[in-house]
Amino acid sequence: MISLQGLTKSFRTPEGREHTVLSNVSLEVPKGCLYGLIGPGAAGKSVLLKMVTGLMRPDVGRVVVDGQDILTLTELELSALRLKFGMLFQNNALFDHLTVDDNIAFPLRRLTKLSDPEIQERVDERLRCVALFGFGARMPGGLSGGQKKRVGVARATITRAPIVLYDEPAAGLDPVTSQKIFELLREEQRKDGATVIMVSSDLDRLLPVTDRIGMMYKGEMIFDGTTEEARMSVDPYVKQFVHGLTEGPL
Repeated sequence: MISLQGLTKSFRTPEGREHTVLSNVSLEVPKGCLYGLIGPGAAGKSVLLKMVTGLMRPDVGRVVVDGQDILTLTELELSALRLKFGMLFQNNALFDHLTVDDNIAFPLRRLTKLSDPEIQERVDERLRCVALFGFGARMPGGLSGGQKKRVGVARATITRAPIVLYDEPAAGLDPVTSQKIFELLREEQRKDGATVIMVSSDLDRLLPVTDRIGMMYKGEMIFDGTTEEARMSVDPYVKQFVHGLTEGPL
């Protein structure tokens, strides 16, 4: 389980003003849940993901992952906890100088003591899952946007981490490719039983694959419930965002 309790975070602008990006945000993500995190730009969604992994610390609040308050951990303990995480970054974050094989293998080489043949076996298995088997020798620069996303998914899931975070997994992709990416992520989550938090603005494809939805607005969590509850919500902000209405308070 992931438990975020009363998170508040502020930054100082270049003009010297204080800007609050999270304000008393609390959230519970049950084990094995695919949780969709939605909201307009600059609502604090990506900052929240960074706090889950300990890449960013709140000014106030607690972050508890599998019963461990990560804000109390030493760097060594935090590094051990991060072995439980897989993450797909918004811009894919592939290494341009490494082949597809080496990009996908990177977490295994950094975090495990598997032999090269064992690593290659796992890489090949991931490539088959994302329908890219035979692409291992290619460089990222020769891939399409959808193919890069699939490589990112393969790398995020290769350690079989029990917790996976996806930040805009289909950003910039055409609708057909986006649909395939979301179906792939749901299939992977069901197969591994992972706890997933997925940030996405593509609600048409996000909502059908999620178990629960949280909506952030101006740094606050204004909705947390099942996907069906999100669809039926009468809250004007949630209703406008979920149903894509052009008129409303946003």
